[in-house]
Amino acid sequence: MKSILCFGDSLTFGANPQPDGQRHAHEDRWPGALESALVGQARVIAEGLGGRTTICDDWGANADRNGARLLPTLLASHAPLDLVIIMLGTNDIKPYVSGSAGQASFGVRRLVQIVRGHFAGVGETIPKILIMSPPLVCNSDNAEMMGHFGGFEHAREQSAQFAAHYRRRAEEEGVAFFDAAKVAVADPADGVHLDAANTKAIGVAIVPLVKSLLDL
Repeated sequence: MKSILCFGDSLTFGANPQPDGQRHAHEDRWPGALESALVGQARVIAEGLGGRTTICDDWGANADRNGARLLPTLLASHAPLDLVIIMLGTNDIKPYVSGSAGQASFGVRRLVQIVRGHFAGVGETIPKILIMSPPLVCNSDNAEMMGHFGGFEHAREQSAQFAAHYRRRAEEEGVAFFDAAKVAVADPADGVHLDAANTKAIGVAIVPLVKSLLDL
């Protein structure tokens, strides 16, 4: 059976955009939907943390949000792996983090390098890598959430650039790419997170690509 690590933020965690909403059910989170669709051919490990960035420090929570610092530990604890899927960057566009989709893409590139370096360093087979650009931020009356992202205009402008930057980084690194914005849209309840149907849609949509990468 193949092993897949899904490394992401609250969109991978399954955060609910509704006020005080419960975390989405396992089967509705995109890693869970992917595992179900693969019908016993792979185990899918969901590593999602709210607020996680690609490579930046953000001390606004009691958990370490720097993806680059945590990734090596997760690679070691879940090895061996056949595929690593990375969907991060939304939190990077917060002005107090990096503020830029372009910089987020360079952070993702660094994560790709970390994956390759980790497994090469211990003499293990390097897993396939898939990077996904996140869904776009949409407008919302949730002023607090929009405030985190420097207002809707900034968030929309930067998130609209994710796909172009991430596709370029994927081509440079020779890894697979998928644009999650083609199949999922944020919920206006907070403008960032996804309802159950949209997060599930990501997992279902990448099934053919994952099967191709893993020769399933």
